[in-house]
Amino acid sequence: MRKAPVNEASTEIDITEIMARLPHRYPFLLIDRAEEYKAHQSIVGIKCVTVNEPFFQGHFPTYPVMPGVLIVEAIAQSGAVLMSKSLEVDVVGKTILFMSVDNCRFRAPVRPGDVMKMHVEVVRARGDIFKFRGRALVGDKVAAECEFAAMVVETQ
Repeated sequence: MRKAPVNEASTEIDITEIMARLPHRYPFLLIDRAEEYKAHQSIVGIKCVTVNEPFFQGHFPTYPVMPGVLIVEAIAQSGAVLMSKSLEVDVVGKTILFMSVDNCRFRAPVRPGDVMKMHVEVVRARGDIFKFRGRALVGDKVAAECEFAAMVVETQ
């Protein structure tokens, strides 16, 4: 595995860079691209939700709704991209892991055809540990919101 590409000038992050920064893959990669990246401050992750997502087969067959835990995971993956790019994490032998989630609320369902935008901002950062506040929106409606923490860990 190689070091994730660096492009501090751009605020847009495409799927190629996301896949270089996160270990997640289908069916668990829940961010398609990101925008509005501000190092050590904030990011907006984007997930285009389709009816072909594997979880819709069972959740729920007659009224497909994205599971809340996966909405929170998409918010967390957006935070991991922000951390990875801000800290220039060498993805060889390191990964970013979810530590905690607090004050999580689900406000509206996410359904096939929705474009979910995960607005994530850094609340506090100390070394390899970040605390975030995140919200997932579909249009101008908040689908979910939470506070969460993540840390960089050695994997080798």
